[in-house]
Amino acid sequence: MRKEDFRLDDVKLFDSKVFRDVIHGYVRVEHIPIWKLINTPQMQRLRRIKQLGGTYMVFPTAEHSRFVHSLGVYEIVRNIINLEQVKDHINDYEKLTVMCAGLLHDIGHGPFSHSFESAMRTNHEEMTVKIIKETEVGDILRDIHPDLPEDVANIIEHKGKPMLVQMVSSQCDSDRMDYLLRDSYACGVTYGQFDMSRILRTLRIVDDRIVFKESGVQAIEDYILARYHMYWQVYYHPTARSHEQLLYAIIRRIRDLYEEGYSFHVAMDYLEPLLKGDFSVEQYEDVDENMMLTYFTYFKKEKDAILRDLCTRYMDRHLLKYRTYHHKEDIAEIKALSDKEGYDSRYYVASDFTKNVPYRHFELGNNIMDIEILEEDGTIVTLPDKSEIVNAILHAKEKEDEKIFFVKELKPQVEEYYEKKDLL
Repeated sequence: MRKEDFRLDDVKLFDSKVFRDVIHGYVRVEHIPIWKLINTPQMQRLRRIKQLGGTYMVFPTAEHSRFVHSLGVYEIVRNIINLEQVKDHINDYEKLTVMCAGLLHDIGHGPFSHSFESAMRTNHEEMTVKIIKETEVGDILRDIHPDLPEDVANIIEHKGKPMLVQMVSSQCDSDRMDYLLRDSYACGVTYGQFDMSRILRTLRIVDDRIVFKESGVQAIEDYILARYHMYWQVYYHPTARSHEQLLYAIIRRIRDLYEEGYSFHVAMDYLEPLLKGDFSVEQYEDVDENMMLTYFTYFKKEKDAILRDLCTRYMDRHLLKYRTYHHKEDIAEIKALSDKEGYDSRYYVASDFTKNVPYRHFELGNNIMDIEILEEDGTIVTLPDKSEIVNAILHAKEKEDEKIFFVKELKPQVEEYYEKKDLL
């Protein structure tokens, strides 16, 4: 079957399905492939992976999963392709492809969000593509068309038709819009709120790419500022970063012990393939947050004192303390203090540098894509050209934050060090 001949009505559910959702009201499933994908083990695994990693250590209600976020992204994509101003620019095969890409875009995430990815040296985007092509997910897609797994993966890898890629991954996409609204709601804050319905109402298609009417600029400005505030107030909260650093320390200690030939008192069948860096898709899928927390619980009784202590701190929420630092000499001094007190600085001291710009030129494949604004006379300009707020943000100095993390037992010595330094 040619892609152009595919019709969504041919794969329509006899009775549509709905999920109740705190952000979108309902998430509607109207097509058989989407329903089948949702019920795959690969999608259901995302129920066991938190959307915000360790942010729940700061905002206790931030317990929502990658699964509900993925449903939300799918729902926004579904709404976009059904807009009057969009649906005539996209055929049924492309509609199904981009809905699948929205639903599956996070399917390769490991436990604890990006924290695990850095510590275990995995890449969630690479795993997403493998899962789409090599598992039951790929079989469902191939039943529709042999090219569908590749076409879905291309959108996620920014290789597809620009309009389709923009719906899932761009400066103003379904992914960002859902996670800002959802994370803000789940954390109990209002920083991430913006008028999504207004943004979608002003969306237009020009030359196979997404632009926005001039009347939508203020709503997009609110969205950009929502991103800025959510990053600094929620995503980059120092306590959430402390959780990440403690997690890094645990996995670093596990890795070091494994490479030394240490004999763990529990079977390492699930972690060993990842520690080796030689694992199958199935072995990767076996590792979710439940599995990792089970290991951490066992490691609380491990004979290695460092691993035992780190896992006890993690499970009992005795996170690392932190201070802002401005000079690398501070890191060296605090590491020396830690070693002197018997806390191996390789695991008990960490530094973290972070920065964020809420708007930057977005690279789409080999092209740079800004949010584009359609003026009343038909001219297309970039958002910074039309918005003084966004233009100021684009050219402002990047906000930066440098933190050093250490165990609470070192706090008196660290405070004394800074007091003496301030007197000099």
